[in-house]
Amino acid sequence: MLKLRKTFVAGFSALMVASLVMAGCGKTDNGASGSPSTGSGTGTPAASGQKVSGGTVRVAMATEPDNLDPYLSAATDTGSMMDNVFDGLFEAGENSDLVPAIAESYKVSEDGLTYTFNLKKGVKFHNGADLTSKDVYYSYAKLSGLSGKAPLSSKFAAIEKIDTPDDYTVVLKLKAKDAAFLAANIVAIVPKDYETQSSKPIGAGPFKFVSYAPGQQLVLEKNDSFYDNAHKPQLDRVEFKFMPDANASVLALKSGDIDMVPGISAQGALQLGKGFEIVSGPQNMVQLLALNNSVEPLNNVKVRQAINYAIDKDVIIKTVAEGNGAKLGSNMSPAMKMYYQEGLDKRYAPSAEQAKKLLKEAGFENGFKLTITVPSNYKFHVDTAQVIAEQLKAVGIQATIKQIEWSNWLEDVYNNAKYEATIVGLTGKLDPHEVLGRYETTYAKNFFKFSNREFDGLVNKGRLEINESKRADLYKQAQTILTEQAAAVYIMDPSRSVAMKSTLHGFKMYPVQKYDFAAMYYTK
Repeated sequence: MLKLRKTFVAGFSALMVASLVMAGCGKTDNGASGSPSTGSGTGTPAASGQKVSGGTVRVAMATEPDNLDPYLSAATDTGSMMDNVFDGLFEAGENSDLVPAIAESYKVSEDGLTYTFNLKKGVKFHNGADLTSKDVYYSYAKLSGLSGKAPLSSKFAAIEKIDTPDDYTVVLKLKAKDAAFLAANIVAIVPKDYETQSSKPIGAGPFKFVSYAPGQQLVLEKNDSFYDNAHKPQLDRVEFKFMPDANASVLALKSGDIDMVPGISAQGALQLGKGFEIVSGPQNMVQLLALNNSVEPLNNVKVRQAINYAIDKDVIIKTVAEGNGAKLGSNMSPAMKMYYQEGLDKRYAPSAEQAKKLLKEAGFENGFKLTITVPSNYKFHVDTAQVIAEQLKAVGIQATIKQIEWSNWLEDVYNNAKYEATIVGLTGKLDPHEVLGRYETTYAKNFFKFSNREFDGLVNKGRLEINESKRADLYKQAQTILTEQAAAVYIMDPSRSVAMKSTLHGFKMYPVQKYDFAAMYYTK
């Protein structure tokens, strides 16, 4: 279970959050992601290195921001960059805990409906304004829809009322118990009445936004007035360079034009050779072949099951991930120890014979044509699509791979479900409902178009259940339904590696994709 640091008052036992192991990186509001990788290393500074203050880190990023406003962005890559600009009441800790950020303490009422947060004093936004309860009210009112406009996040739909009895106290009243609510409070707090976040974002994080040049770079500089003295940044500046070509990123790191490459492949790491630091770890991400359950013939469960039987995940892990991935059977990584249902990865043992049998029963004895839409900038997913296309061919399914720009993928696939099949990675979250809630019939971004009354009932009960073991059982049952109904083909949780120049240190892995540049520094 998650544990808050000792500076928090009692109350956490009333509402437990998911148990995770350390994980790393992945992509959207509910998490579509990028290319994972492999490697090894410790990330510790050289024994002879002397820590220095200042410096600029140039980071190669495969994708550009979809929106600089934290409430309008859907991309995890964007969030991992802009997380350095914004702070929430809590932040995700590296050991799967919730770490106090803007909140100093909190308590929950006995009925689980009222949350009282006490804010730290002396927190300032980047424009110099003091952060008070009025800003939290403004932020949460926008998120929940209490501002009178459409809610910006389903995670805050349970909020019924927000009170601010003084400048440093916020009281939230929920409509019903919501076991997932506490983990949602890592969301950014933004300045009251500031409406130009998309062009000039202002937060209270350790780095300030400087500029964004599409196709080139996004620049941040350290916030000298950051409220957390123990976590003030050592670096002066962070420059995110947009480099969709993975090989070009490796060459840039090798030549000294780039200082850090997230998500480097094992081949890229070998290409670098000695003199570079590589930090690796699991990333609590689910790579899958998503199937649009609303289009023919994928609206037939036997067809979806046939596709599952036709795909050999072990071959994909061996050839695409170079053996560095955990095979999955449902939309939950084993990193989610408490909620992970074991054994589902064995449900569809590869069998062309069984796949053909099911296709015949479904009326597709001669197979059919299938378009697999893949974001072109993620080679990992493109390579996976190529392996899958060959495997499907063996059972009579003629798969065509359609590569599109990431921005188009977000619009066509993620937002509007205009596709047949796609390959993407769904990033890990701090609560199981954020993972499995993606499949609820009423979830706005349910691009699988999966709809199952029993599944909906289980995840909704899970959202209200405070007892951890009962809650875990509900989500395990829900996972089993996803597998039996073959909502998608769940492939793997790939390992991920980050490569850095040897004098750059302090990078940490988190259970969500997070790049904490305030913890990083150079040595000489």
